[in-house]
Amino acid sequence: MLPDIRLAIVVNPDLPLGLIANTAGAIAIGLGARFPGLGARQLADRDSRAIDISSNLPVPILQADADTIRSLMLKALPQDGERVVVPFPAFARALHDYADYEATFPSRDLSSEAIDGLGFAGPSKWVRSLTGSLKLLR
Repeated sequence: MLPDIRLAIVVNPDLPLGLIANTAGAIAIGLGARFPGLGARQLADRDSRAIDISSNLPVPILQADADTIRSLMLKALPQDGERVVVPFPAFARALHDYADYEATFPSRDLSSEAIDGLGFAGPSKWVRSLTGSLKLLR
């Protein structure tokens, strides 16, 4: 994992609260799967009760409308290097089995899909260049 890494999750604030939470959670799993060093550790308290950590870096949840999220995704995807881009396309909500999502995905054009959320992990400068003007979700 990179020594100078930053994370950010961007979600559409117009979604219902439950969908915002689901979108952020699903994206966080994708980020952690690509960079296991973000978690994958345990800590124990003084009585040896071990817990799995959530993240060893801050995970800001930012907000942007659907058009901005799609634009950020299209800007970030062609970048090279050790970077992670995890989109959550809106069409995924209608598919309740991952096999259906995987089968449907190749026929989709992400440049014309609504994207409910997007996660980034990579060099701090790169993540800041994409998300620096976005506001925290409140």
